[in-house]
Amino acid sequence: MSSMSDNPRVIYFIATVSGVSGLLFGYDNGIIGSAMLYISRRFELSPFQQAMVTSMILVGAIVGALAGGALSSRFGRRRIVVMVALVFAVGAVAAALAPNAEALALSRFVLGLSVGGASSTVPVYVAELAPPRIRGTLTVLFELMVGVGVLSAYLVGFVLAGEGWRWMFGIATVPAVFLLVGMFFLPESPRWLVGKGRPGEARDVLRRVRPRSADVDREVAEIEEVDRRRSAGGWRLVCGSWARPAMVVALGIAMFSQVTGVNAIVYYAPTILTAAGFDDSGALLAGVGVGLAVLVGSIVGTALVDRVGRRRLLLTMMPASAACMTILACTFFAHDISGAAAWVVVVSMLAFVVFNAGSIQIALWLVGPEVFPLRIRGTATSASTGAAWGFNLLVSLTALSAIDTLGRPATFLTYAAMNVACCVFVYLWVPETAGRTLEEVESALNKGRRFRDNLAEVARMRTIGEPHQP
Repeated sequence: MSSMSDNPRVIYFIATVSGVSGLLFGYDNGIIGSAMLYISRRFELSPFQQAMVTSMILVGAIVGALAGGALSSRFGRRRIVVMVALVFAVGAVAAALAPNAEALALSRFVLGLSVGGASSTVPVYVAELAPPRIRGTLTVLFELMVGVGVLSAYLVGFVLAGEGWRWMFGIATVPAVFLLVGMFFLPESPRWLVGKGRPGEARDVLRRVRPRSADVDREVAEIEEVDRRRSAGGWRLVCGSWARPAMVVALGIAMFSQVTGVNAIVYYAPTILTAAGFDDSGALLAGVGVGLAVLVGSIVGTALVDRVGRRRLLLTMMPASAACMTILACTFFAHDISGAAAWVVVVSMLAFVVFNAGSIQIALWLVGPEVFPLRIRGTATSASTGAAWGFNLLVSLTALSAIDTLGRPATFLTYAAMNVACCVFVYLWVPETAGRTLEEVESALNKGRRFRDNLAEVARMRTIGEPHQP
């Protein structure tokens, strides 16, 4: 690593290696959709049992997310990512060897502990290392890797269709081992080091990940100044009025990232399509398309999030997401899903995934780590990430039941309405954090006006060249 210390591209290396945890997350979310076609027949699972096996990873993720932030605040971001990789490898092997549905569900709970821990730790870790100019791009590499994981899962599922479902789970140990080894070569978060009274080590880390022209001493001084303003962090401060605007934004993004319906498609696309009349091969191939759509959306969102900003990206792509879900719902009013109607189903489903994955899914992993103050960043990110997994669990458990009870049109129209509600929430509450330092974002919480307006004022002052007073 020392040979790259004067090259800012080292930060891309750090973001990519730690982002492999996102690949693991995406792979295990996606692979269950393909594997379930065969697991349900092998173990003779009812629709409810299918939902339970699918959802156990989400139960574990809630636990892992809530614990991950507190543990990373105590022991360091990097150490927790190392543990995430180790636990995931154990869970993947256990899933591959599961003798029955109960053992498979338990192994997926273990996988969920890892996935939840990664989702609450890695975005914070990258955000605290990244320079403001490219922080959005680097942080959402996690979501981009999620897209790679989902696509890889569906491709593996297509290739190993049949009784190869055990290999579908076991293959995940390869990237888990890569993450485990790679994290031993990466530095700790400089902001965590300052919070632990180790500014000298924080300065050394920043010198490794910043170009020679960067004023590292000034950056450390700004971090120390913000750190001095707050006493102990924890749940008391997370629930306090001071942090409430940030919590409203982060929890709202967490909720809408799930109830807008993208994971209902990712988890159950093959099941939904076979029930609509597609054969297994066609449903699995469409599942590959879903994985590709997640990746395309992630690439587009990653490319745009720093250029156009978080808020504008959401307000541009979420209305399109709502329109695509509406078209999908209306198509299912037809009794015969064949010919042109089948194409409309597939195209609208894939377009919805592209727009949703490229906007609200990007914001999920980025906005929380950006808006939370340093002293509560680990704990508060755990809360918002845990909420996301909770809503994910709700969608996972109810999607198939809702389709059976309400029908596909009503279920998907409900998801479309949630996309519209998300647009309203973003317009009213979500601030623009692109280009602001984490310390500027934190300072905006200390002023009397709305959080969104305070950050807009930071941008205005920068435009006219006035210095910002933290």
